[in-house]
Amino acid sequence: MSGAAASAGASRFQSFMNHPAGPKTVFFWAPMMKWCLVAAGLKDLSRPAEKLSVSQNLALTATGFIWVRYSLVITPINYSLAAVNFFVGSTGLGQLSRIWYYRKTQQDPVMAYFGPASSPAASSTTQKSAPTTSAA
Repeated sequence: MSGAAASAGASRFQSFMNHPAGPKTVFFWAPMMKWCLVAAGLKDLSRPAEKLSVSQNLALTATGFIWVRYSLVITPINYSLAAVNFFVGSTGLGQLSRIWYYRKTQQDPVMAYFGPASSPAASSTTQKSAPTTSAA
């Protein structure tokens, strides 16, 4: 790398590190940790719709979309916080729509499409019928 390119790369790195919402601040790490809420919402896709909580998903949806707006009006504007909150709200809204559809039709669209989770716990709870023999 030439001297000019190296110094440009170093200055970009330094500006990232010293940014008001950079890795030296909570404005960087809070959104990073909040991605766990998005992962938990996606993990709930493997749960049956009748076991999902309306109040929990309503809270995730409301707080997600409210904080999107907040992250765009604070100083410094925090686009990573806005992005993670948008996805938190979206996963909550997706789960609420699953609950609504299940209560309306008694069918879970995710389970119908992907099938039940194939975990060891799920397979141990299914009962297998014993073979029948006819007495002749």
